[in-house]
Amino acid sequence: MATPAEIERDGEVADELPSTRDPRRRAALWILVGVAALTGAALAYRYHATTTKGVLRFETAKVDRGRVVSKVTASGTLSAIVTVQVGSQVSGTLQRILVDYNSPVRKDQLIAKIDPRLFQAAYEQAKANLAAAKGNLAKAEAQALDDDRQLARSKSLVARKLIAQADFDTTQATADAGHATVAASQGAVEQAQAALYQAKINLAYTDIFSPTDGVVISRNVDVGQTVAASLQAPTLFVIAQDLRKMQVDTSVAEADIGRLTDGMPATFTVDAYPGETFRGKVRQIRNAAQTVQNVVTYDAVIDVDNEGLKLKPGMTANATFVVAEKADVLRLPNAALRFRPSAEVLALAGLSATRSSRGGARGGEARDGAPPAGGHGAGAAPVTTTRRVFVLAQGKPRPVVLKAGISDGSLTEIVEGPLGEGDQVIVDVTGGGPAAASPAQAQGGLPRRMF
Repeated sequence: MATPAEIERDGEVADELPSTRDPRRRAALWILVGVAALTGAALAYRYHATTTKGVLRFETAKVDRGRVVSKVTASGTLSAIVTVQVGSQVSGTLQRILVDYNSPVRKDQLIAKIDPRLFQAAYEQAKANLAAAKGNLAKAEAQALDDDRQLARSKSLVARKLIAQADFDTTQATADAGHATVAASQGAVEQAQAALYQAKINLAYTDIFSPTDGVVISRNVDVGQTVAASLQAPTLFVIAQDLRKMQVDTSVAEADIGRLTDGMPATFTVDAYPGETFRGKVRQIRNAAQTVQNVVTYDAVIDVDNEGLKLKPGMTANATFVVAEKADVLRLPNAALRFRPSAEVLALAGLSATRSSRGGARGGEARDGAPPAGGHGAGAAPVTTTRRVFVLAQGKPRPVVLKAGISDGSLTEIVEGPLGEGDQVIVDVTGGGPAAASPAQAQGGLPRRMF
């Protein structure tokens, strides 16, 4: 039995030991558990890699039969075929605005009026200047007539030597000056007439008329606003001629523009009606290139009927051009065309790396199994390319050469070759030694060691 002194000493020792409820002690325990778990996972991964080393696992896809549609996609903007910007030829304050957004207008309809008082005053002043010029002309003509009479009288007197020759010369000069004054007065009258005509035109410009039949899609001014036409004509209204006939200006990449032709059909969708597809026809492929951030595109214009007036100017359209279409043809995934075997796979197939490099892709081959640009425009003969794929037969890869036709980006038509429906084509390979790794695995695959 312990004495009181021993009991007291055991209590002091217990107080000095760290408690299991200490947060720092618990954190250290959790860290140890985590390290142990990571170590176990690493060992399991290395064991799995060791046990599966040297075993090739092929990923395959079936050759099937179906429809292949070769398309070109592009985005664009809807607009009216004819859009007119209505401006002002003169500066002034807007006195009246007679139309608003979405207002239908007719040609020569009055749609706005600028305060005409200053222009009316200029017109009246020009009329007065013309009247004064005509008066000066009449005065000059009368003076010239009197000078002619004086000249005729002087001629008679100088012939009889009744006046000096100097007096006759003075009378002659006066008559000539009178005729010159008449000519100058006539020029002043013509100037006044031109100024009056200009003032009349400026006065007429205070009435702004619609230049065409259509619908007002934009109004940029309000009553009381001052428009300044000193540098360039300000845009007051934008009028679309006919919203029942619209167009889509699409930006087609230069790699695809050769596959499009005038008159080919096109479809497009807009965000406003996500479940509806609109149809149109290519009217024009414009030669003017547009370069944005070193990307060259061309404008393919699509004509669209808009009888229901659902489509509105400025909408973004996602257009699709069908350049080739075939139904019920043999097809294989483009991944099989992109597959590049490693040296180990080639050895298993009985090929060498040298033979593979010589017998690989042929001239004219397009990336991802797509035909070369321009090969499937409307009316063009289909273009085929010779390609090589690998078929999995009895657990081993076997090379097959075929002719590929059109492609939709995911599937490619098989024009000619020994493949049949249901054949398994290789799209990827995993496992094996380092030489068996596909290029994607070699660059971005998982590391073989974690530590």
